[in-house]
Amino acid sequence: MDIQSTLTNRSGQKLNTEYREDTNPTENLEKIILQGVHAYCFYKNKLVVVYAKKKGIWTPPGGGIELGETYEEATIREVMEESNMKVLYQELIGFLDVSEPERVVRQVRSMCIVEPYGDFIADMDAEADITEMKLIDPKDYKQYFDWGEVGDRIMQRAIELKNVYLKKNE
Repeated sequence: MDIQSTLTNRSGQKLNTEYREDTNPTENLEKIILQGVHAYCFYKNKLVVVYAKKKGIWTPPGGGIELGETYEEATIREVMEESNMKVLYQELIGFLDVSEPERVVRQVRSMCIVEPYGDFIADMDAEADITEMKLIDPKDYKQYFDWGEVGDRIMQRAIELKNVYLKKNE
């Protein structure tokens, strides 16, 4: 599935995007920077959301891909840093190519089954600003973040993948 859309970044710029599923996000990167991840994490049928105080926004856990890191490794690290959750299972949902003025960046979206390492205190990354984590009913996600048609599709797919995983592991 491909969805063409636009988004407005924090600087107020309108950027063209293309969302894709059923394609490897590490292919065709000649002019694209594999930049970031977001993980739609489920714990006991609840969705994990985190609050970034400096940005004033709720999102699924996520962040940048570090040098030498795969998107899968970045997902595991970001989930741990931002939510103090351990990724037990992860599956690719899709990715979003964002056409910025000087470059195209790719952001990967994954579904994860998680469990807590312990109580959430704050983001373990000293430079980050995640100050709160909540477990919410997935149907209430738009009360926390609304990423339009693309976000709706990603959430729909995340729930589908979670349900397939749970059915296989009953």
